[in-house]
Amino acid sequence: MILALLVCGSVVLLVLVGLFVFGLRRRLIQRSGGTFDCSLRWGTAEELDTSGKGWVYGVARYSGDRIAWFRVFSYAPKPRRVLERSAIEVVTRRSPEGEEELALLSDAHILGCVHRGTRLELAMSEDALTGFLAWLEAAPPGQRVNVA
Repeated sequence: MILALLVCGSVVLLVLVGLFVFGLRRRLIQRSGGTFDCSLRWGTAEELDTSGKGWVYGVARYSGDRIAWFRVFSYAPKPRRVLERSAIEVVTRRSPEGEEELALLSDAHILGCVHRGTRLELAMSEDALTGFLAWLEAAPPGQRVNVA
């Protein structure tokens, strides 16, 4: 009986510590400011369809001429992807279609981009989209920026 209570208490304690570390990581990412919720789908043009598959929910943070993208459901302290402003080319802009509406947040807009030859899609709210496009257009003089 005591062993069962000890095991249950240990499991509950581990779950609480895990949730605390998970929340602390999110707070540390947002502490620097300039963050927004942003789902990402990375792959080739054939892989990026409207099936709703491949979307990963994350948080993006502006950092100078880069955007650091972190997975939300992860304990990793480093960003999963880093996108340089000079290497991002916006190709398309659209609303979610089909099963994508279920995979993304309700107010999401999708940007189809190319980053260093790799196709990717970013899904974000209207406000975040406006800020992202303004950040792209605010590139220092001499940098090539292509915003569709």
